[in-house]
Amino acid sequence: MSWLDELRGVLGEPAHRPRGGNDWAEVERYVGSPLPGDFKAFLDAYGTGVVSGELVVFHPHGSAPLLPRMRQVHQRFTDRRRRALAAGEPERYPHPFHPEPGGLISWGYDHSGDEHFFLPCHTDPDRWTIVTMAHEEGCETFDGPFTGFVLSFVNRLRNVDRYHGIDPEALEFLEPEDLEELAANGEIGPTQPSFHPF
Repeated sequence: MSWLDELRGVLGEPAHRPRGGNDWAEVERYVGSPLPGDFKAFLDAYGTGVVSGELVVFHPHGSAPLLPRMRQVHQRFTDRRRRALAAGEPERYPHPFHPEPGGLISWGYDHSGDEHFFLPCHTDPDRWTIVTMAHEEGCETFDGPFTGFVLSFVNRLRNVDRYHGIDPEALEFLEPEDLEELAANGEIGPTQPSFHPF
């Protein structure tokens, strides 16, 4: 079973296909390379949307198209990296960003403030790794395909403790029934795997 098949089993079948077709030509011209096949297959099936209420992904023809967002993110992070290098802090942004050769290629973000990129580290895009610019914490690398990363992300969210998302200091001020209500409303604790298009 492929990562994509496993991910579909966890998220369920897509509610509807993205509008505008499955044409990736403009995005791939901008990137200068084909994109990973499992990334395109996932987005062609699910479209632009949010995975498990947290991870936001973009299709070329979605309500928020991928290419304009890529250009904006690449420029923003290139500017941040330039400032960090000028300040003598190269460790903050250890990788360049597209269109620099070998630069990170944006594909999405999460509601925790992290940006997610492909690292084009191989001539075969299906062997690229994922780099997360973790909010205020530097880089994290996932050495696997896009669908493996998403599956790991989903599993991490559904395997947290039931009070995840509450400031530990606030626990002493909340009554047990308040905690139960927050958990029942899905405001804290594990997140059920889902995909919501937008």
